[in-house]
Amino acid sequence: MFHFTPHHDFFVGIDSDGCVFDTMELKHKECFIPNIINYYELQAVSKYAREAAEFVNLYSRSRGTNRFPALIETLEWLQQRPEVAARGVRISVPEQLRAWIQTENKLGNPALERRVAETGAPELAHALTWSVAVNRAIADMVRGVPPFPGVRESLQALQGRVDMVVCSATPQEALRAEWAEHDIERYVSVICGQEDGTKAEILQNAAPYRPAHALMIGDALGDYRAAQANQCLFFPICPGNEEASWRRFNEQGIEKFLNGSFAGSYQQTLLDEFDRYLPTRPPWEQQT
Repeated sequence: MFHFTPHHDFFVGIDSDGCVFDTMELKHKECFIPNIINYYELQAVSKYAREAAEFVNLYSRSRGTNRFPALIETLEWLQQRPEVAARGVRISVPEQLRAWIQTENKLGNPALERRVAETGAPELAHALTWSVAVNRAIADMVRGVPPFPGVRESLQALQGRVDMVVCSATPQEALRAEWAEHDIERYVSVICGQEDGTKAEILQNAAPYRPAHALMIGDALGDYRAAQANQCLFFPICPGNEEASWRRFNEQGIEKFLNGSFAGSYQQTLLDEFDRYLPTRPPWEQQT
């Protein structure tokens, strides 16, 4: 696991995709989902596969989940849809992949490559082939997407006052390329991706800081849970309302965090609002 040495009295962990960069829609709709349809033979139910994958990865409480658990959840939703069954399409959930997810804490291609080499498990090998194709599509497609308005100003306002660490489930190579492309990597101490462990594990580096001196900024429930697991405060970037969220962080959040008034009623107001952006049930159930 990655270990960080404190240099300031305050710590801020920052998610990347969908939080700093407006890349979630692009990556999932143009890179992840077409490859799910292709590699998992979902052409006959592509409409429903797209709806399920978008719900899991973008518009639900599962938003921001690592790609492999998200793939499992997408296939599980498809298994439940009568429209899929009516078309005679049988959806198989790769149980070997599910088992690997339950025992591995670094859910990235390097760990999966090692497991495939050890076991030769066909479902794991297929998932790795899919994941490599996704990375290839992202490398080919995702470029020129700047940070949300307000991000750079926030990083500049925090610079020299807090230790900032990127805390993401995205592969390191993609993270470093995106942060370097837009010249914002210089504001953070370290860029941590899926190879460094889970977000909760990365946020263990907040342990040396005093209570209420560590904060996580994220756009998904998993970010909040990682913050909770490490007694960190949480500032949500609300999906679909990111610019207003960053403006609020600039105008209110930074000062409240640094002056000790963030915890309590202010944070609870943020969390209550955030919760309304993350439904548990999919929209197609409301249409039936």
